[in-house]
Parts: sequence; structure tokens; C-alpha cells
Amino acid sequence: MPDDEPNPMANFNPTSCVVVIGNEVLSGRTQDANIRFLAAKLGAIGLPVREVRVIPDIAETIVATINEVRAKFDEVFTTGGIGPTHDDITSECIAAAFGVPWEPHPEAWSRMAAAYKPGEFNAARQRMGTMPRGAELINNHISIAPGFSIGNVHVMAGVPAIMRAMFDTLAPTLKGGKPILSRAVYSHGLAEGLIAEGLTAVQQRFPQLDLGSYPFYRPTGNGVAIVAKGTSEADAEAAVAEVTQLIAKLGKIPIQGEPAE
Repeated sequence: MPDDEPNPMANFNPTSCVVVIGNEVLSGRTQDANIRFLAAKLGAIGLPVREVRVIPDIAETIVATINEVRAKFDEVFTTGGIGPTHDDITSECIAAAFGVPWEPHPEAWSRMAAAYKPGEFNAARQRMGTMPRGAELINNHISIAPGFSIGNVHVMAGVPAIMRAMFDTLAPTLKGGKPILSRAVYSHGLAEGLIAEGLTAVQQRFPQLDLGSYPFYRPTGNGVAIVAKGTSEADAEAAVAEVTQLIAKLGKIPIQGEPAE
């Protein structure tokens, strides 16, 4: 390609999917705290999350979902279901999805066996050292039990602190694209119905951005925040500048950034 021709892949980013596995999330027993963390971290390294699935601890569902999303996205990140109990079946399901044996991982097994007193590395704990053949470990500084990667699927714990520690280990190995940048403006007393038409026009002028409108409700007053996200800082700032002018023309006071929670 000649140097003076634009590269059509310049703003291309690989994509990712998050799969949350656990009956406790679907039942409302546990509130997921991992999706927001992963979406922010993955966007920052140029692996934007394009889909999130929340699925139960059912083997057929896990296998089918993993096979679908690993073919659809560049990277897949799962949370949950790799503990020692009977409903922690993620690891063996990942093995089934890849068509490989589920067997003791030599390094994980020996590490965990050494961590427990004689007789305490029981069958339940041995499950956490059993993984798909060919899996690469994802270590963490909190728990002796690792997560693992196989192909483009990265399997992590559901406990937020442990998942974050695993991701911190995993992140440097991931190949992302251009970081997803965010610029925002908000205004008190602004209603979406007033700004919607003008916002549509801005979005049409910046199709490469994700332009979102987010109402907020605070004790200090209600309003709307407009957030522009994309790989181009110049485009995001230009779009927010237009929205800022739009808010002012509607007789409201634009404030740069997002409202405090």
C-alpha cells in the first residue's frame, strides 16, 4: 500500500467477549462485579468487549456458548466455575469444547499438592488442578489455584479479587489494538428528549464513534451525560465539542467530564 493512501485497518481493533458462568448470578444470589472491570481494562488495551453472556452451570450450555463465542470473537474471557465444588464445571466443559482431555495439569497439580498438608489435597481440591490438555496457567498472587488459557479462551475465577489478580497477570500477554478513549460532557436539567435529535446528527457525522446518552439522577439534580468513545482522541473531542455547543443552544450549562456518582 502506498504511504500516502489511508490504511483501512488503522482503526481496526480485535474484539472480545465476556462469559459469566454461574447459577448464583442468574438467580440474583450474587451480583456480578467483574463485567465492568473487564470492560474497562480490555477497552484500555484495545480489546473492546462487544458482547457479554451470563449463563448457568449447565455443561451443554457452557460448551455450546464457548464454541460459539470463541469462533466469533478474537478473545474470550470467562469468570466463575473453577472452584472445588460439584457445580464448578467450567474447566471440564472448556476441555469438552476444545475436544481435548480434562486431566491433571502437571505444574498446577504439583504446586497445589505442595501447598496443602498431607492428606488435605483431596479430590475436591484436585479438581482445581485439573484442566484441559495444553492449557497455559494464569497465576495470581491471592490464590494458589490458577486460572488458565487455551486457544483464545481465558478462564478465570468468579471471586472479584482473585479474578482481578489473574487478569493483572494475563493482561501483558494479550495483543490488543488502539486503546478505546472516552470523552464526556453533561448538564443538569437536560432531558434526553430535548437533545436526541441533535445527538443523532452528531453521531451521523462521527460514525466511527460510539456516542451514548446516559440520564442520571442525583440528590443535587437530574440530567444527562453524553459520552463519546472510540480509538481517535481527536474525533472524540470534536464530537463532544459539538455536543457542548448543542447543550448550550438548548439553554443548559454544559460541564465537561461525567457527573460524580
